[in-house]
Order: sequence, then structure tokens, then C-alpha cells
Amino acid sequence: MTEKPLNIPAEKIPRHVAIIMDGNGRWAISRGLPRLAGHRAGTENLRRIIRASAEFGVKYLTIYAFSTENWGRPPEEVNGLMRILEDVIDRELAELHKEGVQLRHIGRLERLDPKIQEKVLHAIDLTKNNDRLVLNVAFNYGGRDEIVCAMQNIIKDGIPADKVTAELVSQYLFTVGVPDPDLIIRTSGELRVSNFLIWQAAYSEWYVTPIFWPDFNKEEYRRALETFAQRDRRYGGVSETVAHKVHAG
Repeated sequence: MTEKPLNIPAEKIPRHVAIIMDGNGRWAISRGLPRLAGHRAGTENLRRIIRASAEFGVKYLTIYAFSTENWGRPPEEVNGLMRILEDVIDRELAELHKEGVQLRHIGRLERLDPKIQEKVLHAIDLTKNNDRLVLNVAFNYGGRDEIVCAMQNIIKDGIPADKVTAELVSQYLFTVGVPDPDLIIRTSGELRVSNFLIWQAAYSEWYVTPIFWPDFNKEEYRRALETFAQRDRRYGGVSETVAHKVHAG
């Protein structure tokens, strides 16, 4: 079957896509499998979506891999997720580097096993000059924790209250240097923000699909991007069409 081209003008392609990869556990349970099998299937799918992002012309991709709240899951699931992270770095790093992907981490590394920390830092250093796609991996990440961390560092740096602006806060976030997400995709149909990029997502467009993450394929990704391209992004103002009518009338 011939693959359908992405039917979007270049200027309508989101520069930054962020994804809440939800539904791995339910995908597994619906198939009579352990939850960890769903996480492994979700990881396999991630490879395809990273490649599709580069093909579609997306420049920044942020994935929500492990939240600060995920530590509350059963220990065997948490340990399994840590092993999956380590396996992914071991198996995928060389190929991602070859394909021009720059890896970044957002969140706190301190709570992870020192061996995993070392591998993450190595991956970041190895790929730091790649520029085809920037992949932000949110691991041990929480939006509120990120803002608290930013506030603590602003205070630590002795910045007076009247000098604190939205632009300054952005410079203290884990995502410093990365544009805010244009589009946030959430799989599995849940209608929650889940403590993800809550500062950066102030004017992001959302696309929610009932499809579980392991089944979120390139065709569904294309549909999300084409839906985004039809949105009228107003950033709290009015659309150009409405503004023109008001001005003319």
C-alpha cells in the first residue's frame, strides 16, 4: 500500500510535539498480558514515532516516560520500567545518534540508579551536536516539581521579586532553550494534564485519541498533525478573520 503523504503546508507543521504515552498497562491487560509487557510494546512503538517525527519535519519531540508520581506504582513495575530505560539506551543509542537525534533529559536524575544516570549522561553528551530532531525524555519528571525547582534556583541566585518575569522563569525550567510545545498528544482517551509541562503548555493545542500508546501508529500521528494544522491558534486574542471583520466594520 502506498503511504499517504503528509498533507500540510510546511509552516503548519508543529515545531514541537509532546506526547503523553498513555495506555500501555491497559493495552497489555486487554490481551491477557502483564502490565510490563505493555510498557515494552510501548517502547517498541516509540522507535517508530521518533522516526516518523523526523520524517514529518517535527524539530522537537518530548515524551512523558516516567512521572514523579509513578514511583507509587508496584515495585516490580517500577523496577521493570528502569530496566526498560536502560535497555533502550543500550539498544537504540547508536541508531538514534546515526539518524541525527539529539537526546535530552528533563526531570531529576538524582533518584535513578547511578549506573542509569551515567548512561543517560553519556547519551546526552554523545548526541549533543545532532540537529535533525531533539528528543526530550521526561523521566522522573513532574510539572509542579519543575516549577518548584525553578523557584528555588531563582531564590538561590538572589534575584529580587520585581525582576521575576515569565521569560525569566522559563530560563530556569528543565526545558530551557526548547520552544513551548505547539501540540500535545495524549493517547488512551484520558482527559487529564497529568502534571505534564504545565508551565510550557499554556497555549498548546491538544489532541486526544482513544487509541492505546502501543497502537498509536504513523497514520494516527499523521491525523493528529493534520488536525493541528486546521486549528486557529489565537493565544488569548481573536483570529485574524475576526480581527479583520471588527476593523472593517
